[in-house]
Amino acid sequence: MTLDRLAKGLIVSCQARAGHPLHDTRVISALAQAAVAGGAAGLRINGAEDIRAVREVVRVPIIGIRKVWTHDVPVYITPSFADAAAVAAAGADIIALDATSRPRAGGERIETLIPRIRTELGRPVMADVATFEEGERAAALGADLVATTLSGYTGPGPAPEGPDLEMVRRLARALTVPVIAEGRYSRPEQVLEAFRAGAFAVVVGRAITDALSITKSFVDALKDLRP
Repeated sequence: MTLDRLAKGLIVSCQARAGHPLHDTRVISALAQAAVAGGAAGLRINGAEDIRAVREVVRVPIIGIRKVWTHDVPVYITPSFADAAAVAAAGADIIALDATSRPRAGGERIETLIPRIRTELGRPVMADVATFEEGERAAALGADLVATTLSGYTGPGPAPEGPDLEMVRRLARALTVPVIAEGRYSRPEQVLEAFRAGAFAVVVGRAITDALSITKSFVDALKDLRP
């Protein structure tokens, strides 16, 4: 039933990293309420404190994550079972995690992490992947949803400017589990294209909730006008 509520819907990611002006649980809670009032079908929230606060004020499904940055370890989105358990205890309906083939701190492996979350925590798992092959593998391991969240972010060089619609298309054709389009969706027409490509739902983050980056994009566009 939780997954059904997200079908053909917009999921809004309400997050702010430490040091960002919006990094405040009350602010995140307000952003979440505004997103739901605007029609969001679900939310993606980082950290137990913010998840708990948002759970108190909204009834839409929450995709919970816990970002943990560790020196020399590339995986930071819900890297361990303990992180997943904290997210579940805070009230997340779905647990999202990095499901790439990269090493995780503590040596936990995605092959055991996905089924363990599903069985021991009783939560659906959303696998954030960077490649088509990782999406196939995550689905085979039991992930309930596969998301293109990390496409363009794990290789060398800067991330592409636009979303990876081709990856959405390929995964939607190949998998039997729902495919979530996420990563660099900044305009409504891109969201529509993702649904046409076969997406089950689409996640939009900073283009909706990050006043800092939105303002900067406008200011940058005006630089040539300045004396």
